Amino acid sequence: MTEVAKNLRPSDPQALGSDERDREASIRPGRLEEFIGQVGVTDNLRVYIDAATRRGEPLDHLLLSGMPGLGKTTLASLIAVEMGTGFRATSGPVLEKAKDLVGILTELEAGDVLFIDEVHRLSRVVEEYLYSAMEDFQIDIMIDQGPNARSVKIHLPMFTLVAATTREGKLTAPFRARFGIQEKLEPYADDEMLRILHRTAGILGVELDDEGGRTLARRCRGTPRIANRYLRRVRDFTEVSGKSRIDGPAAEQALTRLGVDVFGLDALDRKILEVIGAHRGEPVGVKTIAVSVGEEERTIEDVYEPYLIRRGYLSKTPRGRLLGPRAEEIPGLDLPPPRIDKLEDRGLFEEESTE
Repeated sequence: MTEVAKNLRPSDPQALGSDERDREASIRPGRLEEFIGQVGVTDNLRVYIDAATRRGEPLDHLLLSGMPGLGKTTLASLIAVEMGTGFRATSGPVLEKAKDLVGILTELEAGDVLFIDEVHRLSRVVEEYLYSAMEDFQIDIMIDQGPNARSVKIHLPMFTLVAATTREGKLTAPFRARFGIQEKLEPYADDEMLRILHRTAGILGVELDDEGGRTLARRCRGTPRIANRYLRRVRDFTEVSGKSRIDGPAAEQALTRLGVDVFGLDALDRKILEVIGAHRGEPVGVKTIAVSVGEEERTIEDVYEPYLIRRGYLSKTPRGRLLGPRAEEIPGLDLPPPRIDKLEDRGLFEEESTE
């Protein structure tokens, strides 16, 4: 996609380009009441949306934070549906210059929802332009250059900015303070994942029993995006093997072939832990890990590390990464875990700087 942003109206048929996209779109909830999990967040959003609708005002600007794949984009689109407005989506890395942002803002209609994914990757110049747009619904642009240069104020319709980030600590305090609503999405519990899997299976026309669903739910890291991806691939293995139902053994066999173990770890997870373990208790920098496993640093930090840290398989310190206290529970990792007591004595577990 080459456009700076995509302008979608809820249920706009032009947004769907193929049968696969139709199927993918149908997996996403169509209303907020269909959204499974994140009960605290969705309950709060219902209140905010109802209050804004009664006042005849757009929803206050909203910041959604959390790991990738938890539903931030989906929630943003559902807000537009519930408010009955347009939905325009872009991302931080795409908005390289102020003119990119200005072009989007000037095309908004009253009440529209502007969604910016990976907002922590916005340039500081673009962020500065957003300040006045968010607070005063106006922006100043420079016309001409040199002695003929002049500032022109452009008034914008009242809109709602919904920003998503996987690294809230990267946002500047002034920017974060301009969001009237701030919600954090947490990984899903297994029972919520089971409900999501059954819903997706029904949409895809796949027969999934409870045992197969639980096998999948336990290995998808509490992330709906991963769960839906695994379900599609398990469906492929099941259909080719001549079975009509995904049961426990079918799910187990397919996930094993996909390289996903009983802990929910895939091949890259294990490589990361093996690289750290190979240093025999010495902290390992993320750059070293990235080079060793052939993956980008940002992907390791945003996608892989949060789950490994949460499960106790990896510890993050100011000097680098170490095997966590539960790493020794993983079969096949025969490298010795770090001696936590000695590392604490050396001050390696002091609070990590956010700078």
